[in-house]
Amino acid sequence: MSVSPLISLGMRAMAASYAGLQVTGHNIANASVEGYSRQKVVLTTPEGQFTGAGFFGRGVMVQSVTRSHDAMLTREAATARSLAAMDSARLTQLRRLEQVFQLGENGPGAATVELMDAFTDLANRPNDLSTRQVVLARARDLADRFTEVDDGLNAAQGGVAAAMRVSVQQINSLASGIAEANRRIADLKGLGQPANDVLDERDRLISRLAEQVQVTRMEADDGTMSVFIGGGQRLVLGREAVQLELQQDAADPSRLAVALVESGTRRVLDEGLLAGGALAGLMRFQNDDLVDARARVGQLAASVGGAVNAQQVLGLNLQPPPGTVPSQPMFAIGGPQVLPNQGNQRTGPGAFIGSVSIGIDDPAQLQPSEYELQESAPGSGAWVLTRLRDGRQTAVVDGDVVDGMRIDFGAPPPQPGDRFRLQPVSRAASGFEALLDDPLDVAAASPLTASASPANVGTAAVASLRMTGTPLAADATASFNFVNDSGDYTWELRDGGGALIGSGAATWTPGSTLPPAGTDINGFSLRLTGVPRNGDVLSVAPTPAGAVAASNGNANALQALRDAAITGGRTPIDAWSDTLADIGVRVQSGQTASTISQAVSQEAEAQRADKSEVNLDEEAARLIQYQQSYQAAAKVLQVAQTVFQQLIDVAGR
Repeated sequence: MSVSPLISLGMRAMAASYAGLQVTGHNIANASVEGYSRQKVVLTTPEGQFTGAGFFGRGVMVQSVTRSHDAMLTREAATARSLAAMDSARLTQLRRLEQVFQLGENGPGAATVELMDAFTDLANRPNDLSTRQVVLARARDLADRFTEVDDGLNAAQGGVAAAMRVSVQQINSLASGIAEANRRIADLKGLGQPANDVLDERDRLISRLAEQVQVTRMEADDGTMSVFIGGGQRLVLGREAVQLELQQDAADPSRLAVALVESGTRRVLDEGLLAGGALAGLMRFQNDDLVDARARVGQLAASVGGAVNAQQVLGLNLQPPPGTVPSQPMFAIGGPQVLPNQGNQRTGPGAFIGSVSIGIDDPAQLQPSEYELQESAPGSGAWVLTRLRDGRQTAVVDGDVVDGMRIDFGAPPPQPGDRFRLQPVSRAASGFEALLDDPLDVAAASPLTASASPANVGTAAVASLRMTGTPLAADATASFNFVNDSGDYTWELRDGGGALIGSGAATWTPGSTLPPAGTDINGFSLRLTGVPRNGDVLSVAPTPAGAVAASNGNANALQALRDAAITGGRTPIDAWSDTLADIGVRVQSGQTASTISQAVSQEAEAQRADKSEVNLDEEAARLIQYQQSYQAAAKVLQVAQTVFQQLIDVAGR
């Protein structure tokens, strides 16, 4: 009788136990390695050997070493991690942006209030040079605050651009690593056994890639994994990886766009299709949060600066001789700009065929938004303006005024297929600067003065006179003659020589103005207190040269801007408060989104780890089990050796 089958049984048992010990030791060694999947020895029983006495077993065989891996849980964990990374990246940038918008006395809102308070002091002491100097100081403070905010926004743009570059570099490196892992897996596929450690390495790379950009994956028959981003754009296909590259945004060169580079061709990825990952969060911050913040600050700068300038130039300054030197604007304001899309028709590099320009028609109507101008339908020749903040669309033609800006088509006009990005307020803060240095340049006086006739019998008195435009005739006098006690009156406007320029009739009611809203007699608006009676006369005449220093008419109009709806239908203070509230809401919503997505990611990772992670207690138990199995198998070999020796001894006798 041969003892070979018994020796074979013992050897196979020892080999199986040793394999179990080796795999268990490998699991224990990699228990702390991120993304490592627990491995397990797969044992099978070979077919028994037939004898006349029946089938005798031939022991055990090591069939394979597999890993505990659930593809669905791995995909879900990567997707959840991608969303968490997107929210976290955006929240980090939002918190930096929040620091730009200072509360209290450090922001443009407080500086605007201080300037308006200085106008109030100016109205009380129009001929006091120190009061005028305070006005100029407050104007410089306001310009400094806008400059600081603009510098902060530029720094935020630089910071997000740097973060995007780092993200793209990591994506390219990870994509190359995945392609290399695919090559190794495909090469090892021919050996007939799974390359567990390489598969884990690839999963780790894909998981890290998902933190930068959301991916979808598809496994091929050769074991390679193709990775797609941006709605199906291939990043890794088998053993090949394409690269991402940052380039100037086609609509606004100051921003960055992401493009796939393949065979020398660059294909820009749609931001909306990058549904997750840090890169998506950074792009959302750049193209949404930062754009909106810049537009809000620009709206405040353009509206406040525009309103103050418009009123300043209507008044009289104290440059000698007083009232004769034209008043100059108090502020320089960054102008509106139009950016032609890089895909527009050209005559050469950097030279576009069609052109569009915009101008500010009414600063009070400006909205905190950018706009997109394009054809309403391809080849239609009709143009539509889309307000990007809320998607509102308006059909426009050359010369139309929309939201306080005038749109002018150039020569030649926009061409079919052209697109233009309109930024009426985005750069207003960047060019905001105080222009006046001499306190005599402050225009506190009104060019016109209103008075009531001493012979009047009613109680009507002049409450305020506000310049609404340049007088039609600088030396003209307007008179209002009430013809009854019901407020009906006639008016006349005569030049310095007494010649009649214009006349008319209207009715005054308490709370209304002279002349009625919408009527311009000589560039002024007059408000009354009391009640006029039949025969009462009011006059509006040029301010005498000797009275310019004491006149506060224009200072009153300047201080009235504080409570005027000059910023998109709101007061400047309300507009700034809305801006701070908007930034705060964005940060809070970003914090909430990040907290939720982090919790979801942790739960998904816990489910994946529960399936794949190493449990040291279980591995310790298996270690003892395999140790005992190994010892038992060694005992089988020892017995077989003893039997074999006894057979030799018997045969030798």
